[in-house]
Amino acid sequence: MMKTMFHHLLPFLTHWAITAVSLWVAGRVFQGIRFADASSLIVAALLLGFANAIVKPLLIVLTLPLTLLTFGLFLLVINALMMMLVSSLVRGFKVSSFWTAFFASIFISVLSFLIDAFVISSSPSETIQMPHNGVWL
Repeated sequence: MMKTMFHHLLPFLTHWAITAVSLWVAGRVFQGIRFADASSLIVAALLLGFANAIVKPLLIVLTLPLTLLTFGLFLLVINALMMMLVSSLVRGFKVSSFWTAFFASIFISVLSFLIDAFVISSSPSETIQMPHNGVWL
């Protein structure tokens, strides 16, 4: 029972940490992103994860015709809106403009993907092994 709880908790904490690191790096790269302190960074990373898990899918469904019309590019706007939503909710986390949120969200997505790929690929339990008998299931 306890092992399964920690089995599900570790990926959550890993993704939260990756988001926090990506947000911190974005704050260093983009002048329009500011964190008052470490707690605002941690809360912003947590809330961004929840917004991306709960609010973003709803926005995607509601704006599906526009997303299809723009060949998916409107998803970049939704990502920027998620950043602006979180900055409006977290005291100490500021995003200066929509365009800062737009380009920072692209940067954060790419950086999070790269860090996640590095962390996952370095995990021995996640590597794909070639079957010994040559048959893939």
